[in-house]
Amino acid sequence: MSGLILKLGPHERVLVNGAVIENGDKRSRLAIKTPNASILRLKDAIHPEEANTPVRRVCYIAQLVLSGDMCPKKAKLQVLRRIEELSQVLTDRDSRRHLDLATKATGDGEYYRCLKALRALLPREERLLATRLQ
Repeated sequence: MSGLILKLGPHERVLVNGAVIENGDKRSRLAIKTPNASILRLKDAIHPEEANTPVRRVCYIAQLVLSGDMCPKKAKLQVLRRIEELSQVLTDRDSRRHLDLATKATGDGEYYRCLKALRALLPREERLLATRLQ
């Protein structure tokens, strides 16, 4: 993750390589220079009971790698399998682009980038599920 810039609000928490770090009273900007550091903003974290849709479930698996709760090797196959399943349903050009980015990131072992690409699909999934329920 060389070159990742984290912009943190006051008292915002972030998980870096398994350690919870809390920002102080003012906004700050941190440059993460260590390659392959595991980073997870705790405000963006998906709790287990919230992993209740296809996109949220695959995000949760990527998140488990970032938190150190799942081996990247074990997660890789699961993430790629679920991305493939999503690609059968999310066929528009923009969704494909995000799925392709997530696939490449997973292949490179960069689960932060994978999670970032997949999170971009959450609003679309929410709209599709809302439409389906009507």
